[in-house]
This record gives sequence, structure tokens and C-alpha cells, in this order.
Amino acid sequence: MRIVARTGGDRVAVATIAEIREGRFVEFVESVQPPLPRSRKWVLIVSTMFGCPVGCLMCDAGGEYQGNLSAGEILSQIDWLVQRRFPDRRVEVDKFKIQFARMGEPTLNMAVLEVLQELPLRYYAPGLMPSISTVAPSGSEAFFTRLLAVKRALYSGGRFQLQFSIHTTDGSLRDRLVPIRKWDFAEIAAFGDVFHEPGDRKITLNFALADGMPVDPQTLLRHFDPERFLIKITPVNPTYAALKNGLASYIASAEEPDRGGVLRALRDVGYEVLVSIGEMEENLIGSNCGQYLRRHLKAEQPIRDSYTYQVQRL
Repeated sequence: MRIVARTGGDRVAVATIAEIREGRFVEFVESVQPPLPRSRKWVLIVSTMFGCPVGCLMCDAGGEYQGNLSAGEILSQIDWLVQRRFPDRRVEVDKFKIQFARMGEPTLNMAVLEVLQELPLRYYAPGLMPSISTVAPSGSEAFFTRLLAVKRALYSGGRFQLQFSIHTTDGSLRDRLVPIRKWDFAEIAAFGDVFHEPGDRKITLNFALADGMPVDPQTLLRHFDPERFLIKITPVNPTYAALKNGLASYIASAEEPDRGGVLRALRDVGYEVLVSIGEMEENLIGSNCGQYLRRHLKAEQPIRDSYTYQVQRL
């Protein structure tokens, strides 16, 4: 793996571009959550594919899909980040989160499961908590079946986070936002009911919520038990894809996260609702969800208030 560029800073996040195979690049991120020190929480976000075949309308990493990474190639990203901070591979961090969410749909790459099995052997990391974020593609049933076995064997008792990115309760709009064949709500709920066991973290239903995308609490209640599922609302981050597709974020600012009453309505029917806004500086770095540095570097017209940090070529 050859590091070709980096941007950001240690206060919030650093995003790295690496050439893993000749002419094929990945990106990965490390971040902290001010004011928490790195010893309390450290997050790594790694790629599982070269590009992504899904093409979600708010994501700059879609397109230019060139295949899956191997388990070794995924681990090389984690190794590089870990060994810079913890050369003895003793990651003594209270919450050490590894998200398979920078580039690629992880459930379409079985090598992700190999990585999940390797992580507890590779590092001394009492706070390790892997996180799979997925749009639940049709045809990924074998992945989910094996994921259940891996979670039961290695990550029970609240040490694993599973997130389904669904973005709206309107089926036709969901198909527009995530333009591949995917599980419907009944299929997601059926798997979630089996996956969630006593002591596990609740399964997250994630909404990168755009204006005009409905979130109907009653539709969710028909499928998703609030005892097993929670709701996470995030902004639509300022990406080239979101701008091109006319997607404006429902959450306009941290000071006014619920101007339309969506969060209140979800809480009223019994859901635990998280609002995950994060540090706005991450938008400037290009390390937030949906952002992709190589898309920015190729852009003819930069986005205002996004990707403004200088990318240091190495």
C-alpha cells in the first residue's frame, strides 16, 4: 500500500488516500470526537471496495466501481492507522470503533467477514466495536447469515453495531435515493429480530435526511420494534452528488435540528432517536459520510463550505 495524499488534522479527523493496487485507490479516515480524547473514543472508517456499485444520490464515492478489496487490503488500512498511534498494536481506547463505511457496500464483499474474525486476534483492543452500515442489497443473504454467526462468536454483549441506511419511509423515494434492488422493511425487520439478542446494542435505522423525504412513525412501527431498533438522524452532508441531485439537508444546523418535528414524532411513538451531526470541520476536511476526496480533486468547480482543507500530496 502506498500513501499518496492526506488532509485534515489530529484535532478532529485525518483522511488518507492510498494506492493499494496499481492505478486503484482507496480512502480511509481516523477521527476523534472533541472534547473526548483519543483514549476515550477513536474511530477508523475504512473502504471495502474500489469505488461503489450502489450510487446513492447523496454519496460522492458511488461509481467507478473496480471490484472488491481482499481481507488483507482492508486490514492494511487498519494496520497503517493503528501502527501510527499504537505501534505495539495495544489499542487501549475505551471505545475503538471500526466502521466499514468509507467506500463500498460492505455486505457485497465476503472478505469483510474475514476481517471481523481477524481483528480480535490482530490487536489487543478491549474497547473494539466494529460497525457495519448497509443499504441491505438483495442477494446479500449469505453475508448476513455469516455475520450473525461472527457476531455471536466474537462480538456479543453490545460490542457490535449494525446499521441499515434507509433514509425515508416512502418506498419509491427510497428506490430513487438508493438505486439498487434491496431488502424491503419486512425483510430488514425479520433479520433484525433474529440478529438482536439480549445484551446487544439496538440496531440502527439511519436516515441521512433530506428535505421532502418523509419519515412516517407508523410505517416504522408496523415493522420495527422500538425495543430492538433505534433511529439515527444525520444531515445530508455537502457532497457533489447531493448538490447535483438537488438534495438539501433536513438538519440545517445543530441549533435547529428538528424544525419539521420529525424527531419529536418518532420519540412520541417510543423510538430512541439519536441526532448525529458531528463536527462541521469534517465537512471542510472531506472526512464525513458520503464525502470522497478523489471526487473533489477531479472536480472542475469546488463546493463552497466543503472540502476546503488543502490535500497534501505525498
